[in-house]
Amino acid sequence: MAYREIDFSGITTYPIAERGNLVRVADHFAAGVFPGMSVSGLLAALPAQLGAKALNGVIDAVVAAREKGKPVVIGIGGHVIKCGLQPVLKSLIEADVITAVAMNGSGSIHDFEIALIGATSENVAAALHAGNFGMAEETGADINAALKNGVADGLGYGESVGRMIVERELPFHEQSLLASCVKRGIPVTVHVAIGTDIIHQHPSADGAVIGAATFTDFKIFTSVVSELGDGGVYLNVGSAVLLPEVFLKALSIAQNLGHHVDRFTTANFDMQQHYRPLTNVVRRPTAGDSRGYTVTGHHEIMIPLLAAGILDRMG
Repeated sequence: MAYREIDFSGITTYPIAERGNLVRVADHFAAGVFPGMSVSGLLAALPAQLGAKALNGVIDAVVAAREKGKPVVIGIGGHVIKCGLQPVLKSLIEADVITAVAMNGSGSIHDFEIALIGATSENVAAALHAGNFGMAEETGADINAALKNGVADGLGYGESVGRMIVERELPFHEQSLLASCVKRGIPVTVHVAIGTDIIHQHPSADGAVIGAATFTDFKIFTSVVSELGDGGVYLNVGSAVLLPEVFLKALSIAQNLGHHVDRFTTANFDMQQHYRPLTNVVRRPTAGDSRGYTVTGHHEIMIPLLAAGILDRMG
């Protein structure tokens, strides 16, 4: 069937002055950038839209939380540790900004190895087919021993490993995030699933000990989450699956026990946005009077910028 061209002459238009606009120069454009700008000046100069608006929103929420004495909790994946961001996070801990830290098992392993030898992150492809991947003696033996000793003393996973790093004064212990939390006396929890971490491959691994240690940390983390209401902040950085699931369950328990956690802020920082962080951190928990943000970018750029913005705004 052949069609004839439609006649455009009857199309109606209207004056642009009558149109609503989502972007306005006065409200949304960036300001000028010049040499010697302060961090706060640079952040204020960013366009008031999209990722820049989200980043400034997170900074405002963190500053407001600490002014109210509410917790600021950060959950991190192992890549954050591998990126060498411990000094940045340590500065926030020492400034009393971050009040609790949660991480997955790989984060604790990388943190321990850095404390021990000042290096981490083996070549998996090269070691896997030789049967050597994850088989470094000290990593498995030392962490598993720390967990066994810690569980015997009633400690969780994070505090057990952090205590061992501090007590042994490992050569690079000043670079350890676990040690920083233990020294500062703030909760540091590690959340694992059996079989996900290289230390589970070692003959020293004890499933009952690992389970007891991480379950203790789950209960500690749930206690921390229960205090987020009315102004607290939870930041998920670089954990695509495990910590978002743990956070959602901890929040559910807190609500079940009568801690009505609402009017708080969540944010997910990652190089790309995934289903579970978006659903279990940013959207579902903030369905009431809370607020969720997403900030997309490389950890090694965005986390120092976030930290500098918070510290600069706090003076």
